[in-house]
Amino acid sequence: KILTLIEKTDAIVIVDEAYQQFSDIESFIPLVKKYERLVVFRTLSKIGLAALRIGFMIASPELINEVNKVRLPFNINSLSQDLALRILKDDVTMNSNISEIKINRENLFSGLLKIKGVKPYPSDANFILFKVDNAEMIYKKLIENDILVRNLNSHIEGCLRVTVGTRYEMDVFLEVLNKILIKE
Repeated sequence: KILTLIEKTDAIVIVDEAYQQFSDIESFIPLVKKYERLVVFRTLSKIGLAALRIGFMIASPELINEVNKVRLPFNINSLSQDLALRILKDDVTMNSNISEIKINRENLFSGLLKIKGVKPYPSDANFILFKVDNAEMIYKKLIENDILVRNLNSHIEGCLRVTVGTRYEMDVFLEVLNKILIKE
């Protein structure tokens, strides 16, 4: 559908690939050379480097030149820029981080499936959405146990979202969630 859109419009088409590395969907990056109005956005935040606050775009040289005309001269600090470039050049480390998150996501999903009263939804991101009865109470109980999840109950009834962490963090989360639901 996106390719059809790119081919039918004279507008710039932006594809946000913040979570692409966690899915099996092909990236649009190789198509940037073919379609001069295609822009792909990526971030390092979703692979465990949120503190760097680094996002970047892949686009034709012409579009990049236009963006450079209006961007701030020092939009990131040199330390973050240096570290980001090192990470992007180090495929082994970056792919290792992504693989670890994917493994932990699958373990988390499996763990959520085993807890009575929890319905997890499949994810191609670094988080899992799950449905529970009494989401507000469970959200508050998780906070009382120093576990922060995103409360989406006001947007998607009964749903909370948990970001994938380390194996240890996910084991603690599953244990606490299970205890909360048993007491409920």
